[in-house]
Amino acid sequence: MTRYAGVEFGGTKVLVAFGQGPDDLSEPVRIPTASPTETLERVVAVLEAGRSEGGFDAIGVASFGPIGLDAAKADFGHILTTPKAGWSGADILAPLRRFGVPIGLATDVGGAALAEGRWGACRGLEDHVYVTIGTGVGMGVMANGALVHGVLHPEAGHLPMRRDVVRDPFGGSCPFHGACLEGLVSGPAIAARLARPGETIASDDPVWDLIADYLAQMAATLTYVLAPRRIVIGGGVGAQSALLERVRARMPAELGGYLEHLDDPDALADYIVHPGLGDRSGLLGAIALAADALVNSPSKRA
Repeated sequence: MTRYAGVEFGGTKVLVAFGQGPDDLSEPVRIPTASPTETLERVVAVLEAGRSEGGFDAIGVASFGPIGLDAAKADFGHILTTPKAGWSGADILAPLRRFGVPIGLATDVGGAALAEGRWGACRGLEDHVYVTIGTGVGMGVMANGALVHGVLHPEAGHLPMRRDVVRDPFGGSCPFHGACLEGLVSGPAIAARLARPGETIASDDPVWDLIADYLAQMAATLTYVLAPRRIVIGGGVGAQSALLERVRARMPAELGGYLEHLDDPDALADYIVHPGLGDRSGLLGAIALAADALVNSPSKRA
């Protein structure tokens, strides 16, 4: 039976699992994200054990970014400039090539978008967006059934936001842009705005109205630019109770009645949703990437 190895690289942890999908997935092995050398050595050790215990036919890697995704460029598979100490320039694919199997690569949020389309909240849809809101804001875009990559993967977490400085005097926490989307709605941004840890913020705190306003701006922008059939919002912040209800409630003001297909509450409830795969979207995305890498490998195409 075909079996895949999935590796999800995150800023604080790496998850490794084996299987074919949601109904066939081993218990993930959790590895703290330390230095690149230490982390990759431990990933290789888990994969070696997996090869001994049942083998695998391909590896899928869903990684935090920014990361080089153009196979024709020298930085393919390398972490690009990142504030995560020691990881800029790290080649996360080189140690995995020893296994001699096809390797699929995308960002963690790109993998999540792929998995949600294959098995989750966007199953059967070819055009959708997955947004994760946690330590940062990342987006994976699926168009015509494929992940969208250009010179780089989408970085819509840095969209500029319309901000009422009287209502929200917080200037944003992004070191590059200040009050961009990530600088206003990420977990660290919320904590900095209120000067207390995010987990202490009640679900009825007024800050969630601000966050919903910014997310409605984001959703409207994605709607106009990409015309997706669904937007999935995940991550620790995205999972906050009633946040998506607030976002949906603000969408009519952002859209102004211009898009008839989103001009009622039921349509918006079906349009902006939570992940169908919960917190496994990224890891299952890695499994999906492995499956696609095997299908597209030269031996399969020959």
